[in-house]
Amino acid sequence: MAKDDIERLEHRRDFIKKAAAGTLIVAMGGGLYRLVSDDLTRKARAQRRSDGRPRLPPGQRVISELRPMGGEEGSAKTADFRLEVHGEVERPFTVDWKGLLALPASKVVADVHCVTGWSCLGSTWTGVQVKYLAEKAGVKAGVRHVIFEAAHGYTSNVRYSEATAPNVLVTYELNGKAFSRSHGAPVRGLVPDLYFWKSAKWLTGIRFVKHDEPGYWETRGYHNHADPWREERYG
Repeated sequence: MAKDDIERLEHRRDFIKKAAAGTLIVAMGGGLYRLVSDDLTRKARAQRRSDGRPRLPPGQRVISELRPMGGEEGSAKTADFRLEVHGEVERPFTVDWKGLLALPASKVVADVHCVTGWSCLGSTWTGVQVKYLAEKAGVKAGVRHVIFEAAHGYTSNVRYSEATAPNVLVTYELNGKAFSRSHGAPVRGLVPDLYFWKSAKWLTGIRFVKHDEPGYWETRGYHNHADPWREERYG
């Protein structure tokens, strides 16, 4: 690992520890946010999911709206958008913006959890299920992982069984509105049951593979799986 990557990782780890403690004021995306325990957090901690797990994973605090978390931005123009569905499939295909909107749409009400310690609950996401894309492409036997590909070579890896869950989307609307560029416009991934870095912004491809390929953050010291309820923050 290069020296600058090590320094970046150490800085990010320190950031996460302070954020989880609820004592940090951070500047990102042009705004100042204090991650503190409040009524939303207390209420969420008292709730349970349908699978029996606490609604709020350990070390998380609730904020009222999605926060931009940086990254090297891709084009936000729908005219530039192309999504390649490829890899170990029988029928690879590419869709543009109009083609994506023509595919069956799903609405998912989901919570998302950032590794830095914040959670945003109960948002409505609209998009196309990765499961549908897998079926349309004809995934070959032996596929075990899905690679979410994004602008400038960013990738995140997700187990196939989890990437094809009903609430995992290639999503283009949040609460009925198009994403801003800082949130990955025009299209981002949504993998709500893993830490939010797995939900790649400025999405360009969905690739099905037989062997795991750790992504951008995973190769820089972050956990390969990233389950928030197990606090799988680091590898």
